[in-house]
Amino acid sequence: MSTTQSERLRGLLEPLVSAAGLDLEEIEVSRAGRRRQLVIVVDSDEGLTLDACAELSREISTRLDESDVMGDEEYTLEVGSPGADRPLTEPRHYVRATGRLVRFRLHDGGDLVARVLAVDEEGLDTEVPGVKGRKPTSRRIALGEIAKARVEIEFNRKDKKEEEA
Repeated sequence: MSTTQSERLRGLLEPLVSAAGLDLEEIEVSRAGRRRQLVIVVDSDEGLTLDACAELSREISTRLDESDVMGDEEYTLEVGSPGADRPLTEPRHYVRATGRLVRFRLHDGGDLVARVLAVDEEGLDTEVPGVKGRKPTSRRIALGEIAKARVEIEFNRKDKKEEEA
């Protein structure tokens, strides 16, 4: 049974990423002119610092140089965090989005924008903002109801530290 390059990369990189206290979110190999481009996306509950990303990039580069998983072709390596517009697909993504406004597309075809208040194994407790002077309402969303979800960017959102002060 042959193993795909993606599976080999995941097997090689997952222990490095886990040892750094991070989650391996995505591995993508694509063409960039004559070279290939290897993009590795990592994240954590505490977020990702530039220093942690640079250190992990050095470790991954060394490990890739020691292995044959990328073959003989030249490639560029990019290690980074997921963008603000990445889809929420795993329960840990919703946990990280606690306190944030999220746009949900539900399997029944409905769309909903709500703030994530709490997350458990079955679903999310959310607060749907009030419209036209109405008070916000609470809503429970089961994970199985969600077809797609993304964090909404809020430019005037108060940071938790500001609210505590």
